[in-house]
Amino acid sequence: MAADTPVYLDNNATTPLCPEARESMLPFLGPEFGNPSSVHGFGTRARAAVAASRERVAALVGAKASEVVFTSGGTEADALAILGALEAAGERRHCVATAVEHPAVRDLLRRLRDAGRIELTEVGVARDGRFDPDAVLGAIREGTAFVSVMWANNETGVLHPVEAIAAGCRAKGVPFHSDAVQAAGKTPVDLRRVPADLLSLSAHKIHGPKGVGALVVRRGARWRPPPSAEGHQEGGRRGGTENTPGIAGFGAAAEAALHALPEEGRVRALRDRFEEAVLAAVPGARRAAAEPRTANTALLLFPGVEGEMLALRLDARGVAVSTGSACTQGKVETSPVLRAMGVPAREARGALRVSLSRFTTEEEVERAAAAIVEEAKALL
Repeated sequence: MAADTPVYLDNNATTPLCPEARESMLPFLGPEFGNPSSVHGFGTRARAAVAASRERVAALVGAKASEVVFTSGGTEADALAILGALEAAGERRHCVATAVEHPAVRDLLRRLRDAGRIELTEVGVARDGRFDPDAVLGAIREGTAFVSVMWANNETGVLHPVEAIAAGCRAKGVPFHSDAVQAAGKTPVDLRRVPADLLSLSAHKIHGPKGVGALVVRRGARWRPPPSAEGHQEGGRRGGTENTPGIAGFGAAAEAALHALPEEGRVRALRDRFEEAVLAAVPGARRAAAEPRTANTALLLFPGVEGEMLALRLDARGVAVSTGSACTQGKVETSPVLRAMGVPAREARGALRVSLSRFTTEEEVERAAAAIVEEAKALL
């Protein structure tokens, strides 16, 4: 790699399109432009591509193809899960989530609470980003409509105890939703083992295209389409003409991600080597979160350093990283996730998120670590 070749380490924000996804999309951006709902040959071929991708996405998470509902992305999948669970909840209006959910979940639930449509219990987390699953299950009460806990945090990479929570919710007869956008393709996500009722996914986090995601609605789940989502597409669960090129790319990316899961160990080793190099060289720097984490994610804190300035200086050197969740870029306040973890503002302002992918090389990690050490020291 040439010294001036950019190093991209912001894969939790988005990933580059993998070759398999690109090749799968091309026919549907050209001659195979049919509408999957049409009865002629063009429509039949488009419909077959959507069906094949549904099988591939289902296989990534251990679901049935009939349970996959394609959406415009993870945010819509989260909204569809929440609003559909409430639609089916009858008089039950109490919801349980954690204080570190993705804004797609957290902000929607808080808006619903502030509008008087739900009661909301947010379970806090410890300084290292973890929490006891019993704290979530203990928040369930008569009238609880559903529980929503993300599988892996988008900023810290912390893997939450979703298996225990899902099993506990199932025993209590309460629907369980998990945003698995940052987990699928990075760590095993298997609904044959974890009895979640609703699962949100996004293509562009696993080297697929932007603008397409999925909500997995398990058979028998207490869920029905909210009025805003009704339509004859997706088995009557989400209206609107399917994004055939995007769905084709999603399916190919999902299949490639499933086959690449054994790469998790290699990525983890690179991440650990990066963390060790930076933490050993920058005074006061520390990890923000504890294990278990996704293999690709490192959130480091540099007390006394402004994370935005550090990220800008790194960008000038061709190293792309993030100061936190991509969904909060441009805001002055510190990360809501770090605030929920009780991280002091002085440390939280110096947060830097580095997220690898299965395509990240050892040379890229070494270049990034060296640049971060130099720039962080210069700002201290």
